[in-house]
Amino acid sequence: MEEYAEQFLRYMQNEKRSSPLTITAYRNDLEHFSSYLKEQGLGEMWQAKARYMRKWIMSLLAGGMMARSVNRKIASVRSYFKYLCREQIIESSPCAIIPNVKTPKKLPIFLHENEMDLMLDKCGFEENYEGVRDRTILQLFYLTGMRLSELVNLTDNQIDFGNQFLVVNGKRSKQRIIPFTKFLFSILNSYLELRNSEFGNGAIGGRLFLTAKGEPIYAKLVYRLVHRHIETVSTITRKSPHILRHTFATVLLNNGADLLTIKELLGHSSLTATQIYAHSDFEHLKKTYNQAHPWAKN
Repeated sequence: MEEYAEQFLRYMQNEKRSSPLTITAYRNDLEHFSSYLKEQGLGEMWQAKARYMRKWIMSLLAGGMMARSVNRKIASVRSYFKYLCREQIIESSPCAIIPNVKTPKKLPIFLHENEMDLMLDKCGFEENYEGVRDRTILQLFYLTGMRLSELVNLTDNQIDFGNQFLVVNGKRSKQRIIPFTKFLFSILNSYLELRNSEFGNGAIGGRLFLTAKGEPIYAKLVYRLVHRHIETVSTITRKSPHILRHTFATVLLNNGADLLTIKELLGHSSLTATQIYAHSDFEHLKKTYNQAHPWAKN
C-alpha cells in the first residue's frame, strides 16, 4: 500500500474514529484499485485520472460484482481522494465526475401479522429461563424494531419503566427513544423477575439479556434463535433479526403510521431509507385500493 493511502487509513482510524471493520473495508477497496492500476501499467493511486476510475468500475461490473458492492468500493476511493484534496496533495478529485452505479430497488422481506402471531403464540417456548428469554427477545424485536446490535447491547439502565420508553444506542452512537406499551412493560417485567431469580440483580455489565450461564448474550446466539423460530412459520429465504425490523416497520405503516414517525422509531438518518416500506406490501396496497376507490368493485 502506498504512503498516502496508509496516511489516509491512519486518519480514518485516529481522527474519524472509524471501526476496525470499516478500516479493513477501506484497505481492501484501496488495494483492489491500486492492483488494477498496476495491471494497467499505471503509476501510484494518487495520480489516477477519472478515465481509469471508469474503466475500473466497468471491470468490476463485467466481473459480476453487484452494484451495491461496486458503490461501496467507489465510496472508499472517493473518500481517499477527498482526503488528498483536504491535505492539498492533489488539486481536484478524479471521483468528482464519477457517479454511483444505479442499484435496483429491493423491497424489504417481512413476516405478515398472522405469521408473527403464530410464531409468538403457537410456537412452543419452554417455561424456563431460556424459553422466556427467547420469547422476550422476539417480542422486543417485533414491538420496537431495534437492530440486532442494539438489542444485544441493551442494558437494564436503558429501560425507563416509569415513563415506559427505551433509550437505544444506535449507529454512530446516536441515541433514540422508543416508547413501549403496557403489554411490553409486562413482558419485560416478567423476564427480569425470572432473570434476577436465576442470576441475581447484578447482571454482568448491566446487560439485559444473558445466556443460560449468566453471561452477556451475543449476536450469533440471537441470530440462531430468530432464524429457528421464523423457520417454523415462514418459507422466506432470509430469516435474520433484520426481517423482524422490516416487519415492525411494515406493520406500523399498514396500520396508519406515517413515514416520518417510522423513520424516528427506526433511527434512520434520512427519510429515503424509510421510503422502501411505502411499497412493501402489495396485498395491503390492493386491499386499500379496493376499499377506498368508488369504482374498484365495478
